Amino acid sequence: MAALHLQTPLFKTLPKTNSPKHPKKPFFKPSYHQSSHLPNTPQTQKIHPLFTNKEEGTEMVEKTKVEEIMQVVEKRPFYLYSKAQITRNVEAYKEALEGLDNSVIGYAIKANNNFLILNHLRSLGCGAVLVSGNELRLALKAGFDPTRCIFNGNGKLLEDLVLAAQEGVFVNIDSEFDLDNIVSAARIAGKKVNVLLRINPDVDPQVHPYVATGNKNSKFGIRNEKLQWFLDQVKSYPDELKLVGAHCHLGSTITKVDIFRDAAEIMVKFIDEIRAQGFDISYLNIGGGLGIDYYHTGTVLPTPRDLIDTVRDLVKSRNLNLIIEPGRSLIANTCCLVNRVTGVKTNGTKNFIVIDGSMAELIRPSLYDAYQHIELVSPPPPDAAVSTFDVVGPVCESADFLGKNRELPAPARGSGLVVHDAGAYCMSMASTYNLKMRPPEYWVEEDGSVSKIRHGETFDDHMRYFEGL
Repeated sequence: MAALHLQTPLFKTLPKTNSPKHPKKPFFKPSYHQSSHLPNTPQTQKIHPLFTNKEEGTEMVEKTKVEEIMQVVEKRPFYLYSKAQITRNVEAYKEALEGLDNSVIGYAIKANNNFLILNHLRSLGCGAVLVSGNELRLALKAGFDPTRCIFNGNGKLLEDLVLAAQEGVFVNIDSEFDLDNIVSAARIAGKKVNVLLRINPDVDPQVHPYVATGNKNSKFGIRNEKLQWFLDQVKSYPDELKLVGAHCHLGSTITKVDIFRDAAEIMVKFIDEIRAQGFDISYLNIGGGLGIDYYHTGTVLPTPRDLIDTVRDLVKSRNLNLIIEPGRSLIANTCCLVNRVTGVKTNGTKNFIVIDGSMAELIRPSLYDAYQHIELVSPPPPDAAVSTFDVVGPVCESADFLGKNRELPAPARGSGLVVHDAGAYCMSMASTYNLKMRPPEYWVEEDGSVSKIRHGETFDDHMRYFEGL
């Protein structure tokens, strides 16, 4: 990776300065020292929005102005990360798990599948949570320990299960046909598979219905009343299956840890029942789903320690190893989508800021009606009027918006605009709709330099799919 020698926190705001817009040499290096042990008291600062703009000023990543980075990278929408914040987020989870030996932080690859980010998370000690065969292959390419990987999903394919069996990955049993496929995969691979039963605890996570996964209407998991049938089936395949744990996953963007407590209490009772039938259960997987402050209102949200502490006594009382599956809370607040303003317009009743980014690069607002905080990269002209705008892209859909009814100063054409907290479920869900090619990604290194960590796709890339046909 070629370092761009810019610098860098994450996205924060500093007062406007008279520094030159086009520096001739690298900026000074960040002065912070990243400790491997995080203190208990400021835990709320570890999983916290990095892009806060409480007063008019300049957007920063670590110690680097975003507008400075915009001068030296490709002139197109791009994702910009802080590598240091990824580290800090992982360390917050690791500290929260102290005292719970053999626990697994299984990073949910679906949240963000950038290969260099995966390498970094693996180097920090994370395992991986997989929901497709290609995610499994990617985790293996990135060097994850397969015995610290968990293969989830309600429609796992036989050929992918064979690979999981060969590699020694934990596999969740999600249904009757899933169990049949896992047994077949074990026989083909000639390996006994360590399995967990994904039990639907029917707990309401109080989130958007599209991201609720642990209630009775969910497509995921086995019904409580079918537990005994599954236990009998597992017993009948002693050469193929070893039941080692129970798993549940409630949903995503959860902001109340008592919901995890409710689910854990249900799950340990199931584990008691399962153990009473002679199974050596050693793992409780409580899934992921911890939310973040997308609104940037300063709301005090649960931290990793809050989450782990709410289930700690239950895990210890049964001598269990804990598996957690964070995705959003590890990666969302480490990144923003950087855009340029194409122009400002009005239709007489509504005002629009039109940018070069769109729902193709970041679909969460269009798909989930999700809120993501938006700020201008640098202070607007002194005479810029503050108005209510919809921030929209150039895609030919009325659903193409990044934010609605936002109070912002009218930006100058060509100026920068950032969509905050874009690390999770943004680039991984990007598309080429309207032939908007997927954007490049960069991160700020610990030494303050900026490196490209994914090439942006091009029109030539698209045409290569048709060569020779």
